[in-house]
Amino acid sequence: VQLVESGGALVTARSSLRLSCAASGRTFRRSPMAWFRRAPGKERQFVAAASWSGLALYYAESVEGRFTISRDNANNMLYLLMDSLKPEDTAMYYCAAGSEYSLGELTDRSTYEDWGQGTQVTVSS
Repeated sequence: VQLVESGGALVTARSSLRLSCAASGRTFRRSPMAWFRRAPGKERQFVAAASWSGLALYYAESVEGRFTISRDNANNMLYLLMDSLKPEDTAMYYCAAGSEYSLGELTDRSTYEDWGQGTQVTVSS
């Protein structure tokens, strides 16, 4: 099983970025998927999640209205469109996938069993 993130970059405040996560090694179309992030000196925190169907979407309050999560089940891809970036969005961003038909809380780290290595997003003021 492999999750590979890409799209991270150094940008200025108010810029936009789109992160991508390519999943392989098993079927993901029946698994919840999410983005988490870890800023320097802080714990990994929830950013956004999508149910296996993509119909139920969840966001952290800090990114609500600025970030959009989406998934392409046909191609095993997960995306995070980030608009109006702020310096406080600076972090390593991780893609995560849960088990098939997981009933876990989608905002909870423990729901996810597969993780990527992360892609760095740095936002300068």
